[in-house]
Formats: sequence, C-alpha cells, structure tokens
Amino acid sequence: MMNAPARLCIFDLDGTLADTAPDLVAALNRVLEEEGLPSADFTTARAFVGHGARVLIERAHRAHGIELDDQKAVDLTERFVSHYADHIAECTVLFPHVLAAMDTMEADGWQFSICTNKRESLARQLLAEMSLTHRFKAICGGDTFAERKPSGQHILKTADAAGAGEARILMIGDSAPDVRAAQDAGVPVVAVSFGYSNEPIATLNPTAIISGFDELPGLAEQLVPAKAA
Repeated sequence: MMNAPARLCIFDLDGTLADTAPDLVAALNRVLEEEGLPSADFTTARAFVGHGARVLIERAHRAHGIELDDQKAVDLTERFVSHYADHIAECTVLFPHVLAAMDTMEADGWQFSICTNKRESLARQLLAEMSLTHRFKAICGGDTFAERKPSGQHILKTADAAGAGEARILMIGDSAPDVRAAQDAGVPVVAVSFGYSNEPIATLNPTAIISGFDELPGLAEQLVPAKAA
C-alpha cells in the first residue's frame, strides 16, 4: 500500500478542473436531434451537468415535458455516452491557471485526485487525452463505488484509493454535489465561482470561494496547513 500523502487535494472534474460543457452539450444535442427534439440551450444544459450522464439526459427531456421510463433512459444514456466518448476532448479546455496552481501546490507537498460523478471510464479517457492522468493519485467516478456525491463516502473512498487520511483532504468543486459531499465527509471545500452550479454557490456555504485558480495555492495553505494543528 502506498504511503499516505501529507495533504490531498481532490478535484471535481466537470466545471471545476475543466470546461467540459461544450463537448457534453454537443453530445446531448446529438441525442435530442436523433429523438426529433429541439437542441438544448447551452446555458440551460450546462446547469444539468454534474450529476452523471443519466441525470443529464433525464433533465434535458424533462425540459421538453418528457418523462423517460427506465429502459428509455438507459438506452439514451448509452447513446449519449457513445457520442460523447467519440468527441470527449474536442472543445474541452482546462480552466485558466489550473496547471500553475497544481505545480505550486505540488512543490508544497500536495498530491491530487479526482472525484467526479462522471463515469470513471470517461474521466480516465478525458484526462488521458489531455495528458493529465499522471498528475492524480486516484481517479474515481460516479460508478467507482456504491456511493457517489453528494454522499461524503465518495470523497472519503477516493482519499482511501489515494492512500490519504480524511484529516488532510481539501475538496475543490463547483456545485451542490461537491459542497454537500465535502460537508458530509467533514472536510473543507473550496467552491469555484465559474463552474456549472444552477444555484448561487455562496448559498451552499462552502468553506471558501475562489474566482480563479491563481487564488487556490495560498488559500489551500490556510485551510490545510503543512503541519496539522
């Protein structure tokens, strides 16, 4: 078993580490087009992101007054995943200053993991295509464990997969599942103001909010000091 890192920063993926919405919405609209439905408005559809592919599909259809039965939801979700996987990094980019922040934090002894409600296979594919896999001790998706965000177990089990203890964790996210999971796990959470939350991020009461990743290294040092108190 690997040695526990002194401090572990766990990132959400969609809307936090990377701006994945263009590729997600494009795949969603491909499915809607195949179903004879109008394309989803980009801003509206972006707010559906963060709960996994099936919820994205269900919410997009609900916006058209359509409630999907279980089998239809499964079929459309698989079709969406296929379209998305084919174009997963076509328009996706990292948010500004992500890599610089990680470099600074890594020099200060931080290690990193991913905890996302995206399928693990898709998260791994995206990170591989962006040449980022090697930066993370663990990459855990919404289907990696029995629980997923907003359950705190998703974060704690991601930390276990990375060999970390919960007292040394910092969670970074953009929406309710991230903040609530961190609160459930009892770990500090930094929310980004530029993500995909469909509600004002401050109303979720995260530990702190940043408007850019250039703010993260200094804040991380305050929230999880190099030496535990």
